[in-house]
Amino acid sequence: MRRRSRAARAAAAVLLPAVVSLLWLAVPARAQLFADDDARKAILDLRNRFTQAEEQAKARQADLNEQIQTLRRSLLEMNNQIETQRAEIARLRGSNEQLLRDVAELQKRERDLGQALDDRLRKIEPQKVALDGQEFLADPEEKRQFDDAMALLRGGEFDKAAQAFAAFQKRWPAGGYADAARFWQGNALYGKRDYAQAIAAFRAYLAKAPAGARAPEAMLAIANSQLESKDTKGARKTLDDLIKAHPKSEAAAAARDRLAGLK
Repeated sequence: MRRRSRAARAAAAVLLPAVVSLLWLAVPARAQLFADDDARKAILDLRNRFTQAEEQAKARQADLNEQIQTLRRSLLEMNNQIETQRAEIARLRGSNEQLLRDVAELQKRERDLGQALDDRLRKIEPQKVALDGQEFLADPEEKRQFDDAMALLRGGEFDKAAQAFAAFQKRWPAGGYADAARFWQGNALYGKRDYAQAIAAFRAYLAKAPAGARAPEAMLAIANSQLESKDTKGARKTLDDLIKAHPKSEAAAAARDRLAGLK
């Protein structure tokens, strides 16, 4: 018995270290097995999370893309509206400019029509004339013909002026210019040295307007025509009559000088 016990103890002493060694060797292997399972689980968990994150990112990206497309469509529509408004503004501006041109053209036509009307009225309506201290109404054509005859006289065209004044008196025998036309016809005849006709014209003036503003001048012109015609006696009498009738006139002063020269 004692020998068996000793043998068993001896065997145990030999086997125990070996068993212990095997147990120590088995523990790390089992621990390594557990560590690999945890790593795989962690990797799978991370992979799942990454997949979920990727899917969420794709969903957000799709949502963002949709928002961007919507924004683009809105911007395109807004740009189209702006272009439409610009075109409308340009059209309205063009219409406004055309309207302004039309208004300006109408105003010009109105002014032209008003001017034409005024011109027609001036040709028809009598005009107020002041001549030789008198005022009267004259037909526009009457005034024009008298002015034309005076222009010929001032231009030294005495023959044409005499004819113009003669034609004037035939057409306007009782007008406000009648006396002046006789007087200036006498001057035109005197200018062309037709002294006999000049005397007749000045006497016709005096017969119609003995107290006219140009009566002294007419008498002096008669005397000058008589002197040019060598009618000294007749000239003396006309000068004497002038001095008696209009003693304070300039014509009377000139008549005195003429008489002094004739003595």
